[in-house]
Amino acid sequence: MKLETKNLTTVGILGAIVIMLGLTPLGFIPLGMLSITSLHIPVIIAGILEGPIVGGLVGLIFGFFSLFNAMTRPGPISFVFYNPLISILPRILIGVVTGLFYKALKDKDNNRLRLFMNIFWSAIVIVLAYVTVKSFMTDVALINKIFSIIFLIIACVMLYLSVKNKKANFAIAVSSFMGTLTNSGLVLGLIYILYAQKYAEAIGISADLAAKAIFSAFVTNAIPEAIVAILVASAVVTSFSKRRR
Repeated sequence: MKLETKNLTTVGILGAIVIMLGLTPLGFIPLGMLSITSLHIPVIIAGILEGPIVGGLVGLIFGFFSLFNAMTRPGPISFVFYNPLISILPRILIGVVTGLFYKALKDKDNNRLRLFMNIFWSAIVIVLAYVTVKSFMTDVALINKIFSIIFLIIACVMLYLSVKNKKANFAIAVSSFMGTLTNSGLVLGLIYILYAQKYAEAIGISADLAAKAIFSAFVTNAIPEAIVAILVASAVVTSFSKRRR
């Protein structure tokens, strides 16, 4: 693919949004030892609108900012993001995977994609209901309980809309989900492979509990990030596509 002026413009605009989000509290929302991020959303939008290469370039900007953030705002586990395999590579692949999935799915049967999203949202509602109930039965920070309730309500609403709205573009939703899963799965998977013991020491647990802690972090991060990505990307891409017509 040859990059045209409009592609480079998209990279510049969405890359600037990544940096802007990263410099405000909207970019990284603390949730325990980790934080959920919204910086993946411009990458997902780029992948859907302009394809995997443009998405990958915006993801590269996200990756460099992730490395920059770890160095300038260090925390207990910031050391893992000093490694470009964790801070940069997964971010590039967000845009690449999202773009490839959207390209493959955009002309597919929307009813099948809708069925997938119905199952997805049903599973999310069940998981979040469990997490919310468990948070009130254990000594969890109040902010975590509040976030659990908020995301549970959003997931219930999204399940309802997914069931009722048969004309929605479910290719956008599925692609956004896969992009988010790529980010969370690769980042946390590589943390476990490369730094399991050091990660466990940093958060004050035994090395034997590292896998459980990382899986819990995956659920805590991936679900909210997927919900926000699907909501925002669907709205932005649908609006932008109408203007293009």
